[in-house]
Amino acid sequence: MRKICLLFILWACVCLTGNVGTQASETKKDTIEIYIEKQLDNRCFTVDVSMAYPMRGRSIPLTSSYSLKMKNDSVDVYLPYFGRAYSVPYGGGKGLHFQSEITGFCLEKKKKGYEVRFSSKTEEDVFDFYLDISTGGSVTVSVTMHNRQPIRYSGEIVAEEMQ
Repeated sequence: MRKICLLFILWACVCLTGNVGTQASETKKDTIEIYIEKQLDNRCFTVDVSMAYPMRGRSIPLTSSYSLKMKNDSVDVYLPYFGRAYSVPYGGGKGLHFQSEITGFCLEKKKKGYEVRFSSKTEEDVFDFYLDISTGGSVTVSVTMHNRQPIRYSGEIVAEEMQ
C-alpha cells in the first residue's frame, strides 16, 4: 500500500511540474504574439534577414547584418541583391540600400500570423514589399521591382525596446 501511495505522489509531482513548464511556454508565446502585434500596429519594427532566395540559383546564407526597418511612414532597407537587373544606373546603382517613404501600407491578420504589404519608390526603381510574419516572429520578405528580378528573404523580427 505504501508503494502505491508513493508512486501516486511521485506521479502527481511529475504531472504538476510538466504543467508549470507548459504554462510558462504558453505565457512566453502569448507575450511574443502581443509584442509583434503592437509593433505592427505602430508601424515600428525591424526585420533581421539571415537568408536570401534569388529567383535563380540556390539559397544564400547571409553572414553580414542585413535588415529592413519600418518607422511610421518610412522604411530603411539594407538588403543584398542577387539576380538579374534589366535597367540600372551606371555602376550598378544602390539596389536595395535606401531610405524612403512608404505608400499603400496594408496590414492583415491571418490564421497564424500577419501579412504586411507596402510600396516604396526611389530614383532608381519602384519596390513592392510583401512580408509574411508568423506569430512566433519569423518573417519572409518578398520584394518585386520594376527593373530587377524579384527576390525573397527570410529572417526574424527583432525584439527592441517597447515605445
